[in-house]
Amino acid sequence: MKIALIGATGNAGSRILAELSRRGHRITAIARHPEKLPVLSGVTPLQADAGDVAGLAAAIKGHDAVVSSVHFTASDPHKLIAAVHQAGVPRYLVVGGAGSLEVAPGVKLIDTRNFQRYTGPRPRPARSSSICCARNLCWTGPSFRPRRCSCPASAPGISVSAAISC
Repeated sequence: MKIALIGATGNAGSRILAELSRRGHRITAIARHPEKLPVLSGVTPLQADAGDVAGLAAAIKGHDAVVSSVHFTASDPHKLIAAVHQAGVPRYLVVGGAGSLEVAPGVKLIDTRNFQRYTGPRPRPARSSSICCARNLCWTGPSFRPRRCSCPASAPGISVSAAISC
């Protein structure tokens, strides 16, 4: 599969890049500083700006999927989605951290008293319509509002689009 990875030098992006390479995919690793990318099999480094719709669309055109691991505060999701549409890429996946979700105006989940710091094994992603992180805390539906639920680390139905980092 030919995959464009935006944010390939970041914390999540570098791990996704290594895994995609290990699995034999052809990856265009998009980063602000592609010189920081490791030399991996199947990886083509490319410098691009996530805020430049036309430039990003040109960079991702012809790929089977685009994975964005760009930190939400460092990008405009509307521009990223516009670039994917303009390029005609059929799949767009977003990876992010649940702790950075805004649960009230100006309040991040990680800054609330009820946020449970998960210290055990990383939870496996839940179904594509929900995201599970930290024991018994889920985000579901279009608004992805946190709610208590039962989604243990062994939840079935792994979906890359729901993979998050706690």
